[in-house]
Amino acid sequence: MVKVKMTAKKTLSLPVDAEVITPDAIAGLSLSNIESLKVWEGNRKRPLGELFDVEFIDSDEDDVLTLWMIGDLKSVRRIGSHMSFGRVLIDGDVGMYLGENMKGGIIQVNGNAGSWLGSDMNEGFIEVVGDAGDFVGSPPRGLTRGMSGGRIHVKGSVGNECGCWMEEGTIIVNGEMGLFGGIHMRGGVILSRGNSMGRIGAGMIDGKIVILGNVPSILPSFTFEEIRKSTRVGDDRVEGPFYLFSGDLAEDGKGRLYLAIRENNHLHFIKKYLED
Repeated sequence: MVKVKMTAKKTLSLPVDAEVITPDAIAGLSLSNIESLKVWEGNRKRPLGELFDVEFIDSDEDDVLTLWMIGDLKSVRRIGSHMSFGRVLIDGDVGMYLGENMKGGIIQVNGNAGSWLGSDMNEGFIEVVGDAGDFVGSPPRGLTRGMSGGRIHVKGSVGNECGCWMEEGTIIVNGEMGLFGGIHMRGGVILSRGNSMGRIGAGMIDGKIVILGNVPSILPSFTFEEIRKSTRVGDDRVEGPFYLFSGDLAEDGKGRLYLAIRENNHLHFIKKYLED
């Protein structure tokens, strides 16, 4: 299968809106037609070939169309928007809205990703080796329907409001998570292996949040249920033990919040409720 290699010709300082950089839009096009695809650089439309060197590489390794992007792409937005198949491989940092409304396929980033990673994602898989910004799996401002399927794995840390309005799917964070993780969550699973800045699950109705690191405090609208030895995240069993809370009761929610006991000694007072 052909691999399409795109290398940034220069440092892209202006925002570049690049919804056309998807396997769906590029499949079956000639090299000249790909170079002629239009993107917005600032307030001007540019042919893709003015910003990127584009070439075809024959690959026996891949059985799907692969877009291989190289360079500092922090200003490039909406790569992989609405993609339904194929693979996007990015060597470098990338901008906002990567994989928005994604319906299938794989995106892999050997670098950092901007805010709104996987915004409104439906299916597929996104992996970021570095960090991601705010609003992972969350909808654009003003909308109330977040990630509804698929899987996002950030091997670094993420910013605030990860999984905001999330309905289904899985988000895994190896590093730390900012404030308001799982805010307004309706379903799905968030697993953070690092510390959280707090306000976890504010306004959540359903779903599961698992924190293996430290959480400064629990919102008073969550109630302690019991201690659990382990819990499941997809097909994997995550060992605890955990304090299990439910809430957000301010929203009549039934979400489940699992906090690792070994990293949250400041919550030891909860054990007295077990003795009572």
